[in-house]
Amino acid sequence: MRIYNPKEWFKAVFFIHKSDTLRKLYPYLLFIAAFSGGIAYLELEFLNLSTKSWVKNITIVHNLLGFALSLLLVFRTNTAYDRWWEARKQWGALTNVSRNLALKLNALLDDNDASNRHFYRKSIPMYSQSLYAFLRSDYTTFMLDENEHPELGDAFSKKKHGPNQVASLIFKKTNLLYKQNKISGEQLLMVNHELEGLTNICGACERIKNTPIPHSYSTFIKKFIALYVATLPIGYVFSLGYFVILAVPFILYVLASLELIAEAIEDPFGTDYDDLPIEKMAENIKKHAHEVLHP
Repeated sequence: MRIYNPKEWFKAVFFIHKSDTLRKLYPYLLFIAAFSGGIAYLELEFLNLSTKSWVKNITIVHNLLGFALSLLLVFRTNTAYDRWWEARKQWGALTNVSRNLALKLNALLDDNDASNRHFYRKSIPMYSQSLYAFLRSDYTTFMLDENEHPELGDAFSKKKHGPNQVASLIFKKTNLLYKQNKISGEQLLMVNHELEGLTNICGACERIKNTPIPHSYSTFIKKFIALYVATLPIGYVFSLGYFVILAVPFILYVLASLELIAEAIEDPFGTDYDDLPIEKMAENIKKHAHEVLHP
């Protein structure tokens, strides 16, 4: 993720950055421009359909379908952004839970208890680091897929759940401190909320990661955009003439860009330009835990 100034219009308009959809769409824009030019020449010069009123009236269909398409794209982008923002909230909660757990344990443990302090200094940030690696792995992506994935090898089916392993160690260690009378029952209940919060956050992140937008919905929008744009030159060539060579690619750019933006942000744990910097967040959690639980 890149922190930028949203008030800089000049750079936003005239510079093409890595996440700009124009980079991905320009082959399709060139194709639709050539296609629109061919349709315009065919209708105006070769077939001479300017007197056919029914061909001109195709634009009425586009006007009716354009409203439905706009609603679908708005819902698509909102749904994708909800996933992105939910992921950001979960990692923000993980940061807070890790800080609170470190602060409470720092108060509960004796200052000269170097062994236990060292354990929590390593294990608390280790949970965020293991969750980061887990969400970036193929194991998380395909754990709910109905198809087999032999290309991933035996490690896919035998791989352990890293965050669960770390959480289990933290639970066992905290319970051991209670049995050794180093913390009381009330103090154990005091840190229990943070301990449970770790696995709750992991489950929420897994839900976002391995439950994509329904396939039928995503493919329908792509087909809708393709058919809508492909039929635009047929009717609008009589009112726009050869200007459809520029107008239709621009319409494709706007509609397809909304779909590409939704695709980019619906998986916030990836490595795309606009994905969440979860690796950086894990590093910050490690830094904060080390600062609090110093020997």
